[in-house]
Amino acid sequence: MTIPQPGAASEGISDALRDAMPSGELLCDDAARRLYSQDVFTRAAPAGMVLRPGELNELEEALSLLHAAGIASIPRGGGMSYTGGLVPDGEDWAVIDLGLMNRVLEVNRQDMTVTVECGCTWKSLYEALADTGLRTPYWGTLSGIRATVGGGLSQNAIFWGSGQHGSAVDSVISLTVVLADGTRIETGSAAQSKSDPFFRHFGPDLTGLFCSDSGAFGVKAHATLRLVPQMPAREYLAFDFAKAKETIAAMSDISRTGLASECFGFDPFLQQQRLKRQSMSADVKALAGVMKASGSLMSAMHDGAKLAIAGRRYMNDVNFSVQIIVEDRIAAGAADKAAEIRAICQRHNGREIENSIPKITRANPFGPVNSMLGPEGERWLPVHGLVPHSRFQAAYDAVEAIFDQHRERSDALGVGTGYLLATVSTHCCVLEPVFFWPDELLEIHEDAVEPGHLKKLPRHAPNPEAFDHVNTLRTELIALFSDIGAVHLQIGRSYNYRGALKNGPAQLVDALKQVLDGKSLMNPGSLGLE
Repeated sequence: MTIPQPGAASEGISDALRDAMPSGELLCDDAARRLYSQDVFTRAAPAGMVLRPGELNELEEALSLLHAAGIASIPRGGGMSYTGGLVPDGEDWAVIDLGLMNRVLEVNRQDMTVTVECGCTWKSLYEALADTGLRTPYWGTLSGIRATVGGGLSQNAIFWGSGQHGSAVDSVISLTVVLADGTRIETGSAAQSKSDPFFRHFGPDLTGLFCSDSGAFGVKAHATLRLVPQMPAREYLAFDFAKAKETIAAMSDISRTGLASECFGFDPFLQQQRLKRQSMSADVKALAGVMKASGSLMSAMHDGAKLAIAGRRYMNDVNFSVQIIVEDRIAAGAADKAAEIRAICQRHNGREIENSIPKITRANPFGPVNSMLGPEGERWLPVHGLVPHSRFQAAYDAVEAIFDQHRERSDALGVGTGYLLATVSTHCCVLEPVFFWPDELLEIHEDAVEPGHLKKLPRHAPNPEAFDHVNTLRTELIALFSDIGAVHLQIGRSYNYRGALKNGPAQLVDALKQVLDGKSLMNPGSLGLE
């Protein structure tokens, strides 16, 4: 059998890399090199090769070999991001995929920690903890069926648990990171010679140094996260608001109370996209999940009947919707939280509607990533900024002004725009404008979307005119977010990080990059660092 070879500059190292990874894989075929060189938005030139180590020591040895050969490396998680942070910038680069390092290494109930290999998906971690009565405070993104723990910590991530516990990196205690030259670094209490990973802040926060770095400082191999008790009692609420201003005010008030585990909202366009995208068969599957999650036969029958009767008709006249999930140790506590949130929404003229969306979403937390395409097979792209409550409305108004400026052109090209809104702990909110436009699919769409779902969707021809228009809008929004002082998750190569820093922090980050990656071979260009 002929073994496919990597790009020309990497040919001499392929045998040594295979020897260094006896339980891993070295992928050099054209299809793998193309697929692993894409994110949801960017199709880069194919990487030279894809490394999939099977163990920590294999990762160390492989990176050491690449470093000695002067080959740039780029860590890649589940590939679900959209900011260029996991795509190579040259055909001689090596993509590092930890998909084979996907084990839950230890669930320590006594010390309330869980340690995983960073290729473990959030869904796998959730399932491994399901029968323990425990979970991590932040417990995954909606794409967690593919998104990995390491990717979530490199890019930072929000959703499950974010309303009370913040983003993914806020739940981390310790990391094992492999630097560009193969050096292993441990952080938190595990950094000292006679300790274990049980506490994050032992001296300067080395764990934080490697969080949200978009893979610029090293490859995360192992992560230890905190555990908290699962909250078995839940309430689900949903409200309709006539105006964006009322929606934003209500969500900010809910966030400040710290009562909601999750609080997210849709504008009318995104809401209709969501409803058109899902099929009746998907509703039936989701309904089964709700009934299973209800906990008893009677409550399951009640929930199932209620959702079946409601169907989707109740959303026909909804404008801006806000979906809320609350959790507590006991039912009375959850009901008390729900009552307070209900009062907040009513003060802002919210009309309570059926709670199907939060109930279905929570019962099926890690569904297929079919939503990375629109209901008519359109490409999908989000842009986002995190802002404090005091700037939430102004940020929304500024984005609307950009959309209005380009509305005629967007309509002519079939580019639709909408919003996802969300809260993060008590102190900030997420404004996520989204785009849908007709265009050809990338290999990553073909790989990630369920085949049965993909088969039902229309196919579109390449549409460079619409793509360029979306990219123009995206660039303007990123500049706007920088101007108003927003911050970002998954910074990658898209958002302005290095260029936005004050002199002192910028010099410090540059110095850290030099110490950790003196040859600039670990994801060069990410975070704006060379």
